[in-house]
Amino acid sequence: MTGSTQESSSLSSRLDTSVAHSARRYDYWLGGKDNFAADRESGDAIAAAFPTIRLAVRENRAFLRRAVAVLAEEAGIRQFLDIGTGLPTANNTHQVAQAIAPQSRIVYVDNDPLVLVHARALLTSAAEGATAYIDADLREPAKILNDPELHRTLDFSQPVALMLVAVMHFILDEDDPYGIVRRLVEALPRGSYLVVAQATYDPLPPDTVAALEAANARGNPKSRPRSRAEFARFFEGLDILPPGIVSVAEWRADNESQPRPSFVDISGYAAVAQIP
Repeated sequence: MTGSTQESSSLSSRLDTSVAHSARRYDYWLGGKDNFAADRESGDAIAAAFPTIRLAVRENRAFLRRAVAVLAEEAGIRQFLDIGTGLPTANNTHQVAQAIAPQSRIVYVDNDPLVLVHARALLTSAAEGATAYIDADLREPAKILNDPELHRTLDFSQPVALMLVAVMHFILDEDDPYGIVRRLVEALPRGSYLVVAQATYDPLPPDTVAALEAANARGNPKSRPRSRAEFARFFEGLDILPPGIVSVAEWRADNESQPRPSFVDISGYAAVAQIP
């Protein structure tokens, strides 16, 4: 059996299409084709309770684009660690960063075997830069930080932007979300950045929250939306950039089409902070 055949066999054994996965459900909401019936069923259940979910996921992608552009253009960041990558779509981190600075180096991390199948698209780098992909789970930060591919691609003596966009709400309280983020941040050099966007119930009426909680209880993967105060805990000890903690749709969005989507329609917080 060849290496590629062995890899395909291993991926096939891990790919459970009967259970929804966050990356494939996200792909479904974005209008992609790399999803299965379980992903669509889960996605439709959430959309029934929160009809603007597709707008929300598009705004998450737009926030990622803006955050990468700001860090590359204004902060001079040339290294990005993007965890919870998802399936390739427009304006992936390396595409945005390398369009500004071709020498940018990006490491993607995800645990969906289907994302790994598509990693070749993610690994298409500008000649001056580099991209790599690590098959790992955010719940195992030590595995990510100790991966040889990470250290072959990124220089941890220089600042790194840690991207956690639309992934932390899948880390439940029992998985120690704050400990995970702290472990990752502590591994980065001074001058690095933390970028987080995550779902919240804060602006939603009680009936919408109840419907979403019911869909969450029935479905998979489970999610844990967080309040503004809970979201702010991810940035303890860091210097949050202007405009602070705001709606995903409002972060540095002056050049986006106006008016911006409402906080109720997006129901997600975003912020970027520097490690002092």
